[in-house]
Amino acid sequence: MKKRDFPFPGVLIANRGEIALRILRTVKRLGLKASVVYHGADRDAPAVHAADEAVEIIGKTPVAAYLDGAQIIAAAKKTGAGAIHPGYGFLSENAGFARAVETAGLVFVGPTPDAIQLMGDKVRARRFVSERGFPVAPSAIEDDDPKTFIERARAVGAPLLIKPSAGGGGKGMRIVRDMTLLEQEIAAARSEGERYFGDGRLYAERYVERPRHIEVQVLGDAHGQVLHLYERECSIQRRFQKIIEETPSPALTPQLRTRICEVAASIAREAKYRNAGTVEFIFGQGEFYFLEMNTRLQVEHPVTEMITGLDLVEEQLRVAAGLKLRLTQENVPRLGHAIELRLYAESPARGFVPTTGKVLALHWPEGEGVRVDAGIAKGQSITSAFDPMLAKLVLHGKTRAEAIARGRAALKHLVLLGCETNAAFLARVLADPLFEAGDVHTGYLDEMGALAQEPPVTEEEKTKLLAAAALAMRAVRTAADNINPLHAALGAWRN
Repeated sequence: MKKRDFPFPGVLIANRGEIALRILRTVKRLGLKASVVYHGADRDAPAVHAADEAVEIIGKTPVAAYLDGAQIIAAAKKTGAGAIHPGYGFLSENAGFARAVETAGLVFVGPTPDAIQLMGDKVRARRFVSERGFPVAPSAIEDDDPKTFIERARAVGAPLLIKPSAGGGGKGMRIVRDMTLLEQEIAAARSEGERYFGDGRLYAERYVERPRHIEVQVLGDAHGQVLHLYERECSIQRRFQKIIEETPSPALTPQLRTRICEVAASIAREAKYRNAGTVEFIFGQGEFYFLEMNTRLQVEHPVTEMITGLDLVEEQLRVAAGLKLRLTQENVPRLGHAIELRLYAESPARGFVPTTGKVLALHWPEGEGVRVDAGIAKGQSITSAFDPMLAKLVLHGKTRAEAIARGRAALKHLVLLGCETNAAFLARVLADPLFEAGDVHTGYLDEMGALAQEPPVTEEEKTKLLAAAALAMRAVRTAADNINPLHAALGAWRN
């Protein structure tokens, strides 16, 4: 595809970190001008230096700057971009922003505002899906009758999952097993919903114990064609945040895979969905229920790219340009197995609390079947201003076992000094027999809490570490290199 095939001369990337850099590379490969916005906290980020043009935006907080749609639209006009790609998070699922982009005469690289409003709102999406006969777990929706919400939620029964109607990423979710705590948990979920999304509306659904989280990548164009790009397993999570994703799911038989993927595509088709999106399901005991739809590109999209050979950002840009999908369902490739490991600046042993620091040394793993999507560089400061995800290690192999082996080797060759990360924790998960067997569920990490703890250091290891630390000190190295004058006078004499 060539530059002249697009109705816009460039794309403004309204995001940061690894996703900004990942989108930027595709935009430049297609011959389009790649521009980014950035807050001062990201001034030294790789995406800012790699962009053809970078526009600084301001806000009371760094996150507030990336949520300022008016500034972003102004930046797109300033750069002459013609199109805005929101990445994921921030304004990517904001129907008001998508509509404002179109009103400004720009192209929004994503679904239509109406589709975001329908499918991006969990309550509306569930009602839409249920009315069309697709499987949805028993639930109580606050909007149906706010005065009776607590009573109806109690009637669904325990265990109960309370969720905000807007947003995602696990924010505001509560599992209630003791119904005497229901009102307390509803108040807490409402407070978080208002804080993170400016929307305190809730709904409650039956919580499936030890479920698996299966999602299906869908892609639609403006000409009515919708297809799926197979499923992804996202069951390795903590606090509803995904850590490891893979495709294909080790839990699905070929028959179940066909069924769940066709249901996902049918849901998108019913919604007249355009561009990239993900239909998510809870799966257990051979049954699956619609969970939600993410009306954007997902963090874990690289695993789909690894098995299909497609560039999903390019597909998004083609759809945004009004072009038809190049593939039909019958000729979507699927080769091998892919796993994504999310590298976070956090301390698993201390309850996964975020960590900060300056990147003192950095070396990414390389090799066959290894892909790294990162947005940091040596010398950059890792702060608490944003989500702690630093990079994604994506591994591909002919089999799941080969992909796991490449993941373990990649983690051994990863070097990132300056702030604590979850790299060693990821390696322990990959080596766990249950993970190797594919016997996981969304509560796996809670049950396997020992994986978060660092193994004890032996006396031999402690001695080596102390010696290495001592030799790293300038004073010790200087003393070791300092030759006594009497010995120096001997010159090159040898006995």
